[in-house]
Amino acid sequence: MSKKILIAEDETHIAKIIRFKLEKNGYTVIHESNGNDALASIISEKPDLVLLDVMMPGMNGFEVLKAIKADPNVGDIPIIMLTALGQETDMVKGFDLGVKDYITKPFRTAELLSRVNRFL
Repeated sequence: MSKKILIAEDETHIAKIIRFKLEKNGYTVIHESNGNDALASIISEKPDLVLLDVMMPGMNGFEVLKAIKADPNVGDIPIIMLTALGQETDMVKGFDLGVKDYITKPFRTAELLSRVNRFL
């Protein structure tokens, strides 16, 4: 059975690129384009890993991250932030809230896949 990855990304073209790369490498992919739907899907689908953007409609990625980590049913799911917010303060905030990795946009798909593979 393939590992399931949830992509929380509001930019459709970026989500399509990530989905293509992940599915080509055998992963099952769920995509949500806003924070509220992403959190609902994480709770219901319990993916093996989440790629989480910060700047999204509804709940932002940091709010989603806090909610995930507060829920004992999904709190241990590895989260990789994938965002344009590359300031040190943003990265530190992500790590302090419990992300496993932090990737800034623009990113290389091969590097993203390598980091995903490391946690799965």
